[in-house]
Amino acid sequence: MRIAELYRRKRPVFSFEFFPPRTDAGVDALFRALGELAVLGPDFVSVTCPLDKPRRPLTFALVARIQRELGLTAMAHLVTVLYARDEVRAVLEQLAREGIENLLALRGDLAADEGARAARDFPHASDLAGFAREFGFSIGGAAHPEMHPNSSDWTGDLAGALHKVTDGCEFLITQLFFDNADYFAYVERARAAGIAVPIVAGIMPVTSVSGIKRMAAMNGNRIPEALAKELDRVDGDDAAVAAVGVEWATAQCEELLARGVSGSHFFTLNRAPATREILTALRAKGAA
Repeated sequence: MRIAELYRRKRPVFSFEFFPPRTDAGVDALFRALGELAVLGPDFVSVTCPLDKPRRPLTFALVARIQRELGLTAMAHLVTVLYARDEVRAVLEQLAREGIENLLALRGDLAADEGARAARDFPHASDLAGFAREFGFSIGGAAHPEMHPNSSDWTGDLAGALHKVTDGCEFLITQLFFDNADYFAYVERARAAGIAVPIVAGIMPVTSVSGIKRMAAMNGNRIPEALAKELDRVDGDDAAVAAVGVEWATAQCEELLARGVSGSHFFTLNRAPATREILTALRAKGAA
């Protein structure tokens, strides 16, 4: 199933994101989590692509295995940093042979000591989108409700997003955010800039206080004061932290769905409980 077609349906699309583990035990744990979440009937799942080049083949192998063994529509993330054009062509041909139809086109972060030479063949995600389109993939891209860390202003940020769409991205999935106002403001800006494709909300259920603070600092995400206070109050109690995270993300999704969001993309961190609780609660309330 081509993911772009899912977003043309008259109902919200729910999807789950995983990352390639570093060990065989991690892969086993990943497939246990996938099995638990598969019963929820996700519209698709995706697997991230590490910046560590030698580990990237695991992403492509996992996507093929998930689709083959679990029967789930799967999307491969692909970063082009450190890849030459012929290497990217080989990856796309491999994915096509495995029956993978969906791709999230990303450049990837440039290390300070690498510079532009690390992405000379695909300096922008839009370049990858244009290249992958020739292979027939349904292509998505990333969006940044709080502005990409490398952008200096919204004009440049949105121009980059528009290039992705013009060059082949049929939908955009946002980075995590915790205040829906940031998402809605981004969508308004994007529409005004001529971006008409679905903009999917990326949802991160908090499971670790230190982890989410570190991630937010790295990506420039704002943690609303109300959420920060709740997390600080329960810090040290893992179950209570997870409960706060589920409650906050569920409330986010309820508002997003009520206001017609195209879909919610859950960053699972390769764990099932939080995502399962959120989607189960939304369905119990008739919101999904």
